[in-house]
Amino acid sequence: MDREGYISPLSSRYAGKAMQELFSEKNRVRTWRKLWVALARGQSHLGLDISEEQIAEMERFVDDINFERAAEIERQVRHDVMAHVHAYGEQCPSAAPIIHLGATSAYVVDNGDLIIQREALRLVRNKILKILSLLADFAEKHKALPTLGFTHFQPAQLTTVGKRATLWMHDLLLDLEEVDFVLSSLKFLGSKGTTGTHASFLELFDGDSRDVKRLEEIVATDFDFENVYPVSGQTYSRKVDSRFVNVLGQVAQSCSKFANDLRLLAHLKEMEEPFETNQIGSSAMAYKRNPMRAERMNALCRHVITQGQNTAHTASAQWLERTLDDSANKRIAVPEAFLALDGVLNLYINVAGGLVVYPKIIHGRIMNELPFMATENIMMDGVKRGGNRQELHEAIRVHSMAAASNVKEQGGVNDLLERIANDPSFNTNLEHLTSLLNPVNYTGRASQQTEEFLADHLRPALANWDGNTQGEQLKV
Repeated sequence: MDREGYISPLSSRYAGKAMQELFSEKNRVRTWRKLWVALARGQSHLGLDISEEQIAEMERFVDDINFERAAEIERQVRHDVMAHVHAYGEQCPSAAPIIHLGATSAYVVDNGDLIIQREALRLVRNKILKILSLLADFAEKHKALPTLGFTHFQPAQLTTVGKRATLWMHDLLLDLEEVDFVLSSLKFLGSKGTTGTHASFLELFDGDSRDVKRLEEIVATDFDFENVYPVSGQTYSRKVDSRFVNVLGQVAQSCSKFANDLRLLAHLKEMEEPFETNQIGSSAMAYKRNPMRAERMNALCRHVITQGQNTAHTASAQWLERTLDDSANKRIAVPEAFLALDGVLNLYINVAGGLVVYPKIIHGRIMNELPFMATENIMMDGVKRGGNRQELHEAIRVHSMAAASNVKEQGGVNDLLERIANDPSFNTNLEHLTSLLNPVNYTGRASQQTEEFLADHLRPALANWDGNTQGEQLKV
C-alpha cells in the first residue's frame, strides 16, 4: 500500500469488498468491453459486415485488459474511452476497425454506469433485507419487554423494546419500497449517438429506423434491461444519478436514526452495540464503552445524505444535449455515496446481530417514572374505594409536585407511592399501590403491534429473500 499518497478511507476502512469490486476500474472497463461486444453482435445480427471471428476475438479479451497500454495512449490522446478503444483494438487486430462503431463515449460510459449502479443498488437492497431479518429476530425476542418510551427525550408512556425496533424496521421498509421503485423504473440509455438523434446509426443502417431501434433493444436485452430511455441527449438525464443517490440518502437517514437512538440508549445503559473482548473504548478512560460503531454510522450517513445535493446540482447544470462538467464530479459523488452507504450497512448488520439489552436497568428506570404515569389508575382505584374524584385529583397533584421536588431538588427517590399510601383519603396501602404498577399493564398494544407488524409487513417483505447476504468483516 502506498502510504505517501492519499488513500480514500472508503476503500481502506469502510466499504466492503463486493461494493468496491463493482466500482473498480477493472469492472468499469470490463463492462465497457462487454458493451462493445454486445454492440458488435447486435450490428452483425442486423446485417452489418461484422464477422463471428471478430466478435469471438473481442470476447477473448473482455477480461484481459491492458491497462498500462491504455494509460500510455491516454497520455497522448487525452481521452479515456478512446484510449481503451485503441488498447482493445491492439489486442483484437481483426476487430479493431469495428470496435465502437457508430457509438459515442456515452454509449459505454453511461450504459456502463447504469449497469454498475443497478448491481450496486441490488447489493444495498440485499443488505437492507439482512438487517430487517436480524431486527425481526430481535423484535420477536423482546416484543413484550416493557421499556420507558420517550418524547422529546423526556419520559413518556411505556412501550416495549420490540415495538421500538419496529420503528427502525418500518423506516427501512419505506426505503425498500423506494429502492424497488428505482430498480423497476431504471432503463438503458441505448445507442443514441452524439446528440441523441440516432444519426450515426441511421447512417450505418442506410436510413432504416427499424434496425436502429432494434439494435437498442438487442443490446438492452443483453444486459437484462426491459426498456431504453425514449429520448436523451448524448447522455442519460443526470436526474437518474440524482434518483440513485437520493434513495441512498433515504436509506442513510434510516440508518442514522437507528444509530442515534442506540447512542441515546447506550447513554442510559439500557442497550448497547456489541463490544469485543479486547476492544478499547477510550485511550484515556479504560472503563468506557463508547458506541463507536453507531457513531461511525452517523458520520458516514452524513456524507451519503449530503451527496444528494451534489447530484441535484449536477442534474440542474447540464447544458442542452451534453456538457462535461458532470464527469469529474460524477466519478466521485456517485461511487462514494454507494461505498459510504455500504460501510454503513455493514456496520448495521454487525450491530443488529449483536445488540445487548439490560432488562434490570430498563426496569429500574421504569419504576422511577411509573408512579407518575399510574396516577390516573391510582385515582380510579381510590374512587372505587369511596373517594371523591375531584378531591383525589387535587391530592395527587399536590403529592406529585412534592415527589418531583424530592427527586429534582433534593436528589432523593420518587416517593409518590409512599405519600399516597399515607394519605387517608385514598383508603389504600403501599402493598396494594405497588400491585397496580405492573409495567406490562402500561404498554398498551405494543406487544400485539409488534406481532402484527412482523406477520403482516416484515415477513412478507422477506418472503422471496434467499437469506444468503452477510455483513462483511469490519476492517477496524
